[in-house]
Amino acid sequence: MTKVSFKITIIVLSLILSLSSCINGDSKPVAEVEEVEILPENIVELRDDQIQLAGIQTGSVEMRSVSSTIKVNGIISVAPQNQATVCMPLGGFIKNTNLVPGNAVKKGQTLAIVENQDFVDIQQNYLEAKNKLVFAEAEYKRHTELYKDDVYSEKNVQRVTVEYKNLKVLVKSLEQKLFLIGINPDLLSEDNISNQVNLVSPISGFLKAVNVNIGKYVSPTDILFEIVNSDQLFLELTLFEKDADKVAAGQKIKFFINNETDVHEALISQTGKSVSDDMTFRVYGTVLGSCKNILPGMYVNALIEESDIKVTALPSEAVVSFDDKDYIFVFEKEKDEDGNAMTEYLIVEVRKGVSASGYTEITLPEGFDINVARVVIKGAYHLLSAKKNAGEMAC
Repeated sequence: MTKVSFKITIIVLSLILSLSSCINGDSKPVAEVEEVEILPENIVELRDDQIQLAGIQTGSVEMRSVSSTIKVNGIISVAPQNQATVCMPLGGFIKNTNLVPGNAVKKGQTLAIVENQDFVDIQQNYLEAKNKLVFAEAEYKRHTELYKDDVYSEKNVQRVTVEYKNLKVLVKSLEQKLFLIGINPDLLSEDNISNQVNLVSPISGFLKAVNVNIGKYVSPTDILFEIVNSDQLFLELTLFEKDADKVAAGQKIKFFINNETDVHEALISQTGKSVSDDMTFRVYGTVLGSCKNILPGMYVNALIEESDIKVTALPSEAVVSFDDKDYIFVFEKEKDEDGNAMTEYLIVEVRKGVSASGYTEITLPEGFDINVARVVIKGAYHLLSAKKNAGEMAC
């Protein structure tokens, strides 16, 4: 029992001596703890040499016009004033024609010769009424003068006046009938009465349809010729209602036909003012210049350039994406760390819009001052890599 107590006493003394030696400085000093800077999650920093290596440059957020395009389909059409349906108002028999579909015609050119006995009656009635009007006008003037001299009664003057005015009405109405069938009353006389008239083209263009042949009887409601002028074509495009606020008169259109690579241009002249049952509406564009191989009725694929509006924008390479979110880097501050010049950049989340001509529209967070902020416009992906890899480019 005494031996055990002695051993315990020796161990306790040894421990006391060890602690005393530590206090008196006989042991080695304890190592100091090194201080480490912890950066916020939205900050990334680089040394000056890393900035130069990455080619990082800063700039400002700009207000730019950035436009996008809408893909649509449609057809080539012609304006109502550039197409004509030709009929014969009084009917008749086709005496002569030598045209076929596809022929080019000019305004005033004879399309066919139509024969009808009623043409003779109209000319006869007109010439007779015109001759009577000459006599009636002379009588009207004579009676008016005699009435002033109290030679004729007022009743006689009134009767002559009515006859004169009735004949004027008759002559005017027969003149319009002559114009209707294509006869100029000023050139008509008793020596050139004819049972044939020339059916002429009202516009210049090409014949889309020819529905006549020699000897055929045509009625006033029959369509004899269809003429289309393709010099002024326009596009009839179909858009969905969701795009109604994206198009307006004056916007440019680029379109293609028959899977061709040639680009044709047009300009929106008018937009539809109502939506159809299938929730679409029409947009009309005037074709610019002369386009070969384009005919009415052709199917087209078109791109409408949206209206240019001023938006906040940056060079596209300034906006980086990670985990389905978009970011930019903004200069925060410069500092010195252990003798090294360092620069901090703030990570700012934004929302991307349309992109065009190397620039991208961005929506900035509330309170962001575009007049002060210096945004990284080159080298943003290097900063993103430094942040993701946490050490490859960071200090």
